[in-house]
Amino acid sequence: MVQREMIIDPITRIEGHLGLRVIVDTDKRRAIPESVRSFVTMFRGFEVFSLGRPPEDLPHITSRICGVCGASHANADVIAADMVYGVAPTPLGVALRNMAFAMTDHIYDHTIILLMLEGPDYSSPVVALMTKSVYEDAKKTLAEHRDIHGFTTIAEIMDALTPITGKMWQLAVKFQRLAREAGVLLYGRHSHPSTLVPGGITTDLTNHEYILMGYMFRLVKLTAWVKFMYTVLWDLFDFYANKHNYAENGTSYHPDPAKSTVGAAGSGGIFDDPEEYASIGGCGAWDKECYVEWEEFYKGLDKAAKKRMVKPGVVLRGKLVTDSYAEYQVSIFEHVQHAFYKDWADKVHELPWYGELEKTGFKDPLGNTLNWGKWTKYTSDILGKTVNAPVFHPWLKVTIPNPTAKNWDGKYSWAAHVRLVWKDGTITPFEVGPYARLKVTSMQVASDYLGLFKSNGNGVLKVTLPRACTDELPGSVCEEMSFEWKVPDYSSTIYRLWARAFNIMIDVVAAWNNLTKAQEYIASGKTYASRPWKKPNRVTFGVGFTEAPRGTVRHWMVQRSGKVLNIQIHAPTTGNVSPFDKYGRSPFEESAVNTYVTEETDPKDWTGLDYVRAIRSFDPCLACAAHITFTKNGRAIKTVKKMITSTHYS
Repeated sequence: MVQREMIIDPITRIEGHLGLRVIVDTDKRRAIPESVRSFVTMFRGFEVFSLGRPPEDLPHITSRICGVCGASHANADVIAADMVYGVAPTPLGVALRNMAFAMTDHIYDHTIILLMLEGPDYSSPVVALMTKSVYEDAKKTLAEHRDIHGFTTIAEIMDALTPITGKMWQLAVKFQRLAREAGVLLYGRHSHPSTLVPGGITTDLTNHEYILMGYMFRLVKLTAWVKFMYTVLWDLFDFYANKHNYAENGTSYHPDPAKSTVGAAGSGGIFDDPEEYASIGGCGAWDKECYVEWEEFYKGLDKAAKKRMVKPGVVLRGKLVTDSYAEYQVSIFEHVQHAFYKDWADKVHELPWYGELEKTGFKDPLGNTLNWGKWTKYTSDILGKTVNAPVFHPWLKVTIPNPTAKNWDGKYSWAAHVRLVWKDGTITPFEVGPYARLKVTSMQVASDYLGLFKSNGNGVLKVTLPRACTDELPGSVCEEMSFEWKVPDYSSTIYRLWARAFNIMIDVVAAWNNLTKAQEYIASGKTYASRPWKKPNRVTFGVGFTEAPRGTVRHWMVQRSGKVLNIQIHAPTTGNVSPFDKYGRSPFEESAVNTYVTEETDPKDWTGLDYVRAIRSFDPCLACAAHITFTKNGRAIKTVKKMITSTHYS
């Protein structure tokens, strides 16, 4: 067996700093599973310096985690802030939040990801150089939807994906800007929204006609654009999946445990129903003031989330085991075995809010036990005895950085381990992202206000896009079009990209739905979007789940008297990139294990094309995932004796 070690560091055309190490069996063209390591090489610290701040500040602080998907963190935090303060927006406020978020981050970001970050891996210069036979076949293969998009062959599509000079690359630059402009009309700026507050959104609606017309003008163009883009990518993905046996390359989540250690797919859901969210806790939808206890808000949000257009839930080994927002959050388990952090388990009794959870039996307001009672026994130095507690649930987790030298068998990444614990005792790595949320949604009944989106719960999604034209694209995209996609049983490199392409059409439908609702509300004289908030003089808890383009964003918050006691942040990439452990490999590492090298060059000249395709298909954001490493030539050159970590203990 001839082996070749490949260390790809950094992986480019992603957000942040990520490396991948594999040892490849060049005869089998596959990685030796035990050799695979993906690693994050940066520390951020938002969970540290957010402590002591008012909850209303956090959406504006945590949006700085990322310069691309900042609105995703802001929206997760504002939901958590809604909960800790017990206040929800009016229906108009919810609709405006949805409208802005659909544009920035989703329509804007998916366009960039598909065509400017991932698209070049399938462009003519890359394919012709590294997989010549594939390119020769592409020149002979007619594109099925050529009458719509105008590219005669698959090779012409590959030409169009060439950076700078390619037509699709150039169009992506133009249309992503339109999406950002539409979002900025409501957010004030991008990518750090200035208008999100607990209980609403502060967009100035004095000139609402200008705002809504400007939004609609851009939405019409973007509707035509996503029809065009989807038909182009449909032909490309079908070519790879069905003509070149690429469908299983880079498999991560799979229902068969023999094929993957990634046993689940999760979704937090996105695009709240305006009336349902505004009525959380028994409030009248249009009450100008309404406050509820955080416990009632939590219960109401679990109910309201079921009416999100894209659904929350968990698929475990092929079965939808829950459609509950609350059950998803209760199931999150985090530890730091191979990550550059110290364990905090023996210190949880020092946390000011520990007693608040302890007196409930560590149950959420719906009676669900955190981590389903699959707790860790540990010896408390303070109590001098063995204690059971859900110390690895984020409400009890505190971030304690511990930079050390990289060790492939020890600590090697700044990303913590995030796992899903289920009621039957299963603990497994799980995947989030466009594939995961569409898989979860396709297994539930779903529809929308305008009748443009439908799921019968049978695994098939249907989207109808209305008539829309734009001068930059052929007239063939003008007419109303309907698309169906049966979500595959497993996630792979091509299917993750395909899911993202289909997802952007759902985002456009969400934008139309919420624009229509906003117009109706304003036409009826209901022009107020926000409600005032108060600061409870007690410990309150919040949890904000939403979907970034790259998957579920999860924020947990604890406050007392208007000051944040704890904040824990899981970006989508946190779990996807987390290190291996006894429960299995996470999606990034598992996808590398299941990657087959297709490069048609001598092994000594392999570049890792198929590996970076697999990793980029997740759209990694490492600035989001890492929660300072000081090294030189792979060795630690500075040891931090004391680092500011928490107001609770050091």
